Amino acid sequence: MSGSTTSQPPGFRLGKVLATSFTATLTERRGDPVERIPTPDRLADWLAVSGLAVPSCTPAQLKRARELRESIHAAATAAARRDPLPAAAVEIINDYSAQGGAAAFLTAEGEREWRLGSTSSVEDALGVIAADAISIISGERDGKLALCSSPTCEAAFFDTSQSRTRRWCEMNTCGNRQKKARFNAHKQARSGAAGSGSASSAR
Repeated sequence: MSGSTTSQPPGFRLGKVLATSFTATLTERRGDPVERIPTPDRLADWLAVSGLAVPSCTPAQLKRARELRESIHAAATAAARRDPLPAAAVEIINDYSAQGGAAAFLTAEGEREWRLGSTSSVEDALGVIAADAISIISGERDGKLALCSSPTCEAAFFDTSQSRTRRWCEMNTCGNRQKKARFNAHKQARSGAAGSGSASSAR
């Protein structure tokens, strides 16, 4: 008797910066892209774990969310490279920021909490994300936009380390993968050199 298996959607890559965590819902952009919000429900899941819970999400809202995501990615990538910001991406980010109706509240613990409107919660959540993107791309926040050194990733991330010399968007994924690749290449090179030396001495 063969059991049925249900494929699990790819997990989220959650960071401390809302806007770049959002662009990380599509990863491995230079390799085999992994879409981490393939359905409206997965977008709702991502918003919930990011502190922007919404009651529901439609396919049209998912499409708009991806439009904002790619605009933030384009603008953040240009900013990290010190290139001019793409005008179309800037316009989309500004439009979403203006459309959002979320309000910031101070919690008893002294932290900021976003509260979304009751009628268009997804649009309000996207407005919060767009505003966050504006704050890091404009240089308002303390940190530096950089690009991941993984050749299959090259994601834009916001480096808040003291030295501002981070190389990877995530050490546990891209960083470890590149370290492993370098180790294997070094090991293979040593193995090839040893084999070549043995063959020479046999002659």
